Amino acid sequence: MIIDNIDPIVHHPLMYSIGPIPLSGFGLAVMSGFVIGGIVAARELTRRGYDAAPVEPIVFAAVIGFVIGAKLYYAVLMQDASVLLSTWGYVFWGGFGGGVASGMLMARRKGMPIMRISDVAAPGIAAGYAVGRTGCWAVGDDYGRPWDSPLAVAFPEGIPPSTVANLQKFGIDAPPGALPTDVIAVHPTQLYETALGFVMFIILWRLRAHRHAEGWLFGVYLVLAGVERFAIEFLRAKDDRFFGGLTVAQVIAFGMVVAGVVWAWARWGPAAKPSGV
Repeated sequence: MIIDNIDPIVHHPLMYSIGPIPLSGFGLAVMSGFVIGGIVAARELTRRGYDAAPVEPIVFAAVIGFVIGAKLYYAVLMQDASVLLSTWGYVFWGGFGGGVASGMLMARRKGMPIMRISDVAAPGIAAGYAVGRTGCWAVGDDYGRPWDSPLAVAFPEGIPPSTVANLQKFGIDAPPGALPTDVIAVHPTQLYETALGFVMFIILWRLRAHRHAEGWLFGVYLVLAGVERFAIEFLRAKDDRFFGGLTVAQVIAFGMVVAGVVWAWARWGPAAKPSGV
């Protein structure tokens, strides 16, 4: 039974199959995010008068690093090495760190200056994030806290389902008289993050012709991404609120904001070459 004073939207996971091969909406969204991010970065490199050929291997390396980092972070979070072999369990912060690290290593191998690729990658990452987050919506993952609204969403087949029992694991009290198997309508935080990711992309895209040193735009991205995640965590159904009520993700997000401010300040000086041609 779905509990809500107002009939909520009921979500069902998005799954495809190509013969015996199952394809989840999450996998399709994440791969689409990398493709779109690569297209944005390549177009921006071309606009600036540089060869965009290295973007393809850099994105490919970033995909591998993202998958490895996202899975390792989840295994550490769960303190269970067996999840490394599962087809589920990926955390964005781990994926972000792994993707950036592997992408930068490939950039160096291809002779692409780190600051140059980070500058053009900033709007690409934001665009890819907006698209990739739709994958969490597609499979019913990373939803929010209970919400009594016509726009609230129930996830009876989510990962995990938004049942009373599962929400109690996140420290959320059950409604009076509710059974453990009852489904609760919640904030669709995946869609909030998709919308905010698109806003980040618009801001970074409008700033792409900045006159600061190469790399400045990546610092701006770090600030925007940190603020976005810090804010959205207040609505997320989470069980890792250890730091004065803040989640681990919020602590990392705060660190990203600080790192972004330092990065942008360090690259504040005028560019040796204008960023647009």
